[in-house]
Amino acid sequence: MPENVKMNKIGFIGAGTMASAIIFGLINSGKINLGNVTASEISEERARKVSKEIGINVIKDNQELVKNSDIIVLSMKPYNLEPVLYEVKDFITPDKLIVSIAAGVSTDFIEDILGHKSHVIRVMPNTPVILNEGMSAVCKGRNVSEENLKLVTDLFKSVGRCIEVPEKLFDSVTAISGSGPAFIYLIIEAIADGGVKLGLTKQAALQLAAQTCLGAAKMVLETGKHPAVLKDEVSTPGGCTIAGLMVMEEQGVRSALSKTVIETAYTAIGLGK
Repeated sequence: MPENVKMNKIGFIGAGTMASAIIFGLINSGKINLGNVTASEISEERARKVSKEIGINVIKDNQELVKNSDIIVLSMKPYNLEPVLYEVKDFITPDKLIVSIAAGVSTDFIEDILGHKSHVIRVMPNTPVILNEGMSAVCKGRNVSEENLKLVTDLFKSVGRCIEVPEKLFDSVTAISGSGPAFIYLIIEAIADGGVKLGLTKQAALQLAAQTCLGAAKMVLETGKHPAVLKDEVSTPGGCTIAGLMVMEEQGVRSALSKTVIETAYTAIGLGK
């Protein structure tokens, strides 16, 4: 398979929210050309929407998409994956690379249906890929070369950050970064609500809360400091920050967030069954 992703034709089976975010992000990053992307979608309304908003060709025929694509991204709901795999398996040739973003579905499961010589890579991205600020994790199936793993890793690095994680820990990845944006949105909303209670406008409070979360996240990523160290740097003796942190501890915010991730992971385990 060519190293230059721009030369590859990429097909997405399923054009839902996550697939659309990836496609938009990849095109916006310049990593792939608009004309090299196709999607298949069963919903005519969704197909028209994606075609209009992103400008790609959206078709109904999954088999036609597979025949004309070098990289096939399985981006449908996990419970729809198995029948689609049986539908397209006869068109999966050895030169095609399969990328699955279906939560809870193992590479072994996909390989068992498509054939043990199929090349399968599993990815767990998140919706901020649409802004090139995504967080993705990858793992490879039994037949995938390091070259092809690097190809897919580089593809998702173009829309944010991407790390390799053992497949046995993928449900944990789903719980932290896959579902994580929703948890952060709730935190932003809650912080902003506190600001509104104190007299700020909703717009001002949301901007303050959202930018603060963005800045704090960048401090963790770019300084390399542990969050506890950064937290202590903001907290002065007898100050307002430590007063607020004490409320968070008393209300069990730390425990609640950790339990949220664990429960989400347990749910992810069952999605592919």
